[in-house]
Amino acid sequence: MISTAIQQLVNYGLDTGLILPDDEIYIRNQLLMTMQLDDFTAPEGEVCYTDLESILKTLVDDAVARGVCADNSTARDLFDTKLMGVLTPRPSIVRANFEERYESEGPQAATDWFYKFSQDTDYIRRYRIKRDLKWVTKTPYGDLDITINLSKPEKDPKAIAAAKLAPQSAYPKCQLCAENEGYAGRMNHPARENHRIIPLTINDSAWNLQYSPYVYYNEHCIVFNNQHTPMKIERATFRKLLDFVGLFPHYFVGSNADLPIVGGSILSHDHFQGGHYEFAMAKAPIEKKWVFPGFEDVDAGIVHWPMSCIRLTSEDDARLVELADKILTAWRGYSDEKCFIFAETDGEPHNTITPIARMRDGKYQLDLVLRNNITTPEHPLGVFHPHAKLHHIKKENIGLIEVMGLAVLPSRLKKELFELADALVARTPVSQYPEELQKHAEWAEDILARHPELNGDTVHLILQDEVGHVFAQVLADAGVYKMDEAGRTGFVRFLASVQ
Repeated sequence: MISTAIQQLVNYGLDTGLILPDDEIYIRNQLLMTMQLDDFTAPEGEVCYTDLESILKTLVDDAVARGVCADNSTARDLFDTKLMGVLTPRPSIVRANFEERYESEGPQAATDWFYKFSQDTDYIRRYRIKRDLKWVTKTPYGDLDITINLSKPEKDPKAIAAAKLAPQSAYPKCQLCAENEGYAGRMNHPARENHRIIPLTINDSAWNLQYSPYVYYNEHCIVFNNQHTPMKIERATFRKLLDFVGLFPHYFVGSNADLPIVGGSILSHDHFQGGHYEFAMAKAPIEKKWVFPGFEDVDAGIVHWPMSCIRLTSEDDARLVELADKILTAWRGYSDEKCFIFAETDGEPHNTITPIARMRDGKYQLDLVLRNNITTPEHPLGVFHPHAKLHHIKKENIGLIEVMGLAVLPSRLKKELFELADALVARTPVSQYPEELQKHAEWAEDILARHPELNGDTVHLILQDEVGHVFAQVLADAGVYKMDEAGRTGFVRFLASVQ
């Protein structure tokens, strides 16, 4: 039985091209060593398999049964990654493959290969990504993408307890460091034996390309500094983003902002996110053209989007860097009491930018989304952040991916929305909702008032649509200039101040 599973994994490696026929005996022996087995009985006949997930489950179950692997979700993930690490070629081979394809077939062929490779090695666990719930909601701003993220493994209580007991280590410094490549992991740090990165040079500095293990959209990649250095939005950021799309013109790339609340989840390591995908914001039109003095050669304007976005387009990337830096400098120091925008309070800075770069019709394009992280007693999590009445759906930071029109919603919503659907169909009074649904009560009453026709056949589509509209409001809350007359007048006041 276990010899069959080992041969299945070897055959999977041969079928995906991770290993070559000359490697077969060597790889089998390496797998035996990893499994702490010292003999192998060749299975009779042809060895077939259905999918990678079931092969790995068989092997890990056997390792658990023999005490080779602890029985908790994190230990199992560490162990199956160790098995996949045996099949994963060394970094030098991966990089040579990537570079050869880049030179001979072009950037898209290179990334197509690397993306498939990152899935074949199980670094991107295809079978987990499939569990994510995804849909599209039509809104006045375009079609917004909604996802409920179920692919990030939830730790079980045994794994949480083991992580608490695990010794703390400063190596690798964080999950974005280059030192993760090939790292075995531990109870409080994921295994990365099957992880490979591609070195890049942008703005004459060493960076790397990898994919996100939790793919939120097609070819969701991470571009990260070779040095463990904090996130910073500055002139050099625009140069790096434009250099990247010059290297990979079929990809967009953007950066989270560099301040808490409006920034991403990892501010300690300078990194960008990109991919082969067009978000609703990228499709949104210019609602008001603008000419910046001295930059008449750059097409510019306000984008029709609930977050406050300035779009710059030019064939000359150096001109975009120049103008973007001017806008950033102006915004850092800009206050406008009428729109409740303050550059700083008590010496704490509030203004920054979320920048996104892409190629459009052979020209360079930069979207600059104005951000402000001021808090008040009424809005302790941020004035330009989802307001409290939306927290039942989305409470977390609005980072780069959300800014562009893709909601990444917490996994708790899957269960809550199914239970809420049952309550809505049964017309259960909200006073009788269980405790975990109480936070949705006001929203549920509003949905029923607007959808008296709601029934068992339509409830799930109605709820999905309503979640999408909540996300549209989340974006409106996070926009520093609102989509009304006062907001648009304020936005123009800022543009006019950029000299």
